[in-house]
Amino acid sequence: MNTLLYITTVLIWGTTWIAISMQSGPVPVVVSVFYRFSLAAGVLLLALLVTGRLRRLAARDHGFCLLQGMCVFGLNFCCFYAANAYINSGLESVLFSLATVFNAINGVIFFRQRVTQRLLWANLLGFIGIVSLFWHDLAGAGMNAGVLLGIGLSLLGTYGFSLGNMISVRHQARGLDLLSTNAYAMGYGALVMLLIALITGAQFSMQWTATYLGSLLYLAFFGSVIGFAAYFALIGRIGAGPAAYATVMFPLIALGMSTLFEGYQWSTSAILGLVLILLGNAVMFYRRKRPVETPHGAV
Repeated sequence: MNTLLYITTVLIWGTTWIAISMQSGPVPVVVSVFYRFSLAAGVLLLALLVTGRLRRLAARDHGFCLLQGMCVFGLNFCCFYAANAYINSGLESVLFSLATVFNAINGVIFFRQRVTQRLLWANLLGFIGIVSLFWHDLAGAGMNAGVLLGIGLSLLGTYGFSLGNMISVRHQARGLDLLSTNAYAMGYGALVMLLIALITGAQFSMQWTATYLGSLLYLAFFGSVIGFAAYFALIGRIGAGPAAYATVMFPLIALGMSTLFEGYQWSTSAILGLVLILLGNAVMFYRRKRPVETPHGAV
């Protein structure tokens, strides 16, 4: 089950970065994020109500769902959407892979979790692999003010995502239903985006194109409802640090699509990066089989 959840998260979220870039245009960022999570929350809440699976929460738990919605289903995506105007989606996905580091740090801060050598080695291999994989992009980005702003927004969004991970750990430690907390948090995130849009006077326009509408539906249903359910379930099963290692694999999916549809050319550094990332996965998930003990005297 862990492998299925991991693969589902990587495949879905590895493609959402391209979909996010398709949201760029005349629709204000905060409005696009509102559209995405109002759709996702509406579908998930309706499905849970119809099936009788929506669970009631205490007022304190609703408060944490509000915080989670702001961190994971709202403000962080405003940062990611806005950053796309300054840096490409591939570089955004590289920066998002630092969620592994943020989750490890926040796990120590909020839950006094122990950072294992396995996690440290996997993160080190993954980070070096990411840098190698995108070395040409990183070296050729040209560190002007716009690029620095894009990097800063992406890092801020990633840290917000990590804080939301910590809240999910808290939810599951209390035995709260995963889908119910996701539904409430998405709803709260959408309401916060609506409030910000109203305060700032953002226009609730719509881009009636196949590209915008198709990417919006993909982000709402696959990227949000299914992707976050798989990812948070993975957190509950293996922990926030190991689960976040899935973010290191996202750029590989983006590069694979670029190879097929955009003619991406693999360099020596990119191949080395691929090998290091796969090695990091092996370090994270490999479990040595214990030898089978035979009864004393057996031959």
